[in-house]
Amino acid sequence: MKHLIVVSHPAERSFTMALANAYAAELDHLGQEQRTHDLYRMRFNPVLAANDKHPPAADIAQIQGDVRAADVLAVIYPLWWMSMPAIMKGYIDRVFARGFAYESESGVVRGLLCGKKCILVTLSGAPLPVLVGSGRWNAVLALQDSHVFRSAGFELLEHVHFDEVVPGLSNTVSERHLARIRSCARQHFPVGGTILRAPKMLRDAEPIERE
Repeated sequence: MKHLIVVSHPAERSFTMALANAYAAELDHLGQEQRTHDLYRMRFNPVLAANDKHPPAADIAQIQGDVRAADVLAVIYPLWWMSMPAIMKGYIDRVFARGFAYESESGVVRGLLCGKKCILVTLSGAPLPVLVGSGRWNAVLALQDSHVFRSAGFELLEHVHFDEVVPGLSNTVSERHLARIRSCARQHFPVGGTILRAPKMLRDAEPIERE
């Protein structure tokens, strides 16, 4: 299968990037074909211009080609103010454009990326039970999982969330989380196996370190 990993964090040595690198390495180990859009390192321009969509700019057309070619999209980012980093939101705005990712009529959205799978990986400093109890986690699931990715037609295989990602994460906890992201790849894309089709509920979150 062809995998596209889209990751967003300004610090190359962040835990977000460590998760993305571990996931990509595990896909390689499993014999999967993968490539990564590291939005900060590729200096992606997140600003949507008035004339940006018809036709798309050359950089966006190339990225849309990568999305179109992928069987599976993995999107990895920290939650800042319970949302995507601005550069990731700009990626969605510019790449998941009308006519490419969706069509809409009378408020009804029809996804155009049907048949593709998606895995979301998010991180937060706050404990997941606090986010759930305050209703903020439901907002994430509604606005990001459903309104963005499912609306575009993706089958969401799993949303893996790492909570309590703050400075001072121990090596033991860090390794446990890296093992968990590798396990996610193995579970959904086993060597010689069949991809899991039933969407999974979020697993119990475990504490970690820096985003």
